[in-house]
Amino acid sequence: MIELSIIQKIAIWAIPLLFAISLHEVAHGWVASFFGDQTARLAGRLSLNPLKHIDPVGTIVAPLMTMVISNFGFVFGWAKPVPVDERNMRKPMRDMAIVALAGPAANLLMAVGWGVIAKLGIWVDAMGNDWFGVPLIYMGSAGLMINVVLGVLNLIPLPPLDGAKILSGVLPKRAAHYFHLMEPYGFLILLFMMFTGVLSFILGPPVYFLINGIGNLLGLA
Repeated sequence: MIELSIIQKIAIWAIPLLFAISLHEVAHGWVASFFGDQTARLAGRLSLNPLKHIDPVGTIVAPLMTMVISNFGFVFGWAKPVPVDERNMRKPMRDMAIVALAGPAANLLMAVGWGVIAKLGIWVDAMGNDWFGVPLIYMGSAGLMINVVLGVLNLIPLPPLDGAKILSGVLPKRAAHYFHLMEPYGFLILLFMMFTGVLSFILGPPVYFLINGIGNLLGLA
């Protein structure tokens, strides 16, 4: 298969990354709206237009740095969080846990969708149209990996990740209160885990399992 330059890889990864981060946030807003909180809808944040969700650091700088440093083996980033007000929900703790789960769930659904695109690229390439098939294979494979990594990453029960909100929904109120006292330090803890290799150790098995599972399901090589 054609070997791509760093610039070509960045270009191919940009589209699935942008949608992975943006639709993750939109999913939060959609589910919050279902449970009675219209804050994101009134703020115009339920749009599928990725430009409405871009955070200069989280959507551009952080993903670019992690992609290049890891030689496209890992990506980390975020979009502007959609505004959610749990006071508008019927059962705030339960509903917020489901709202939080919606983001990673959206990533896993998108992972399957990008896997289908990779499979389409393989078919197109087999028919002799490598000029179109190969980019589809690379983009689909990148989208599959990006979404699985972001989905699994966000399930880690560490504030401010979605996993922390999911855990809070099942903890007793007092325990949930003390758990969220660590939120100001969550990002620093995450960075420490990333640079010491602890994060890769945690993410590796579930990411490998899901990527291979989706690949086997779709018949990807």
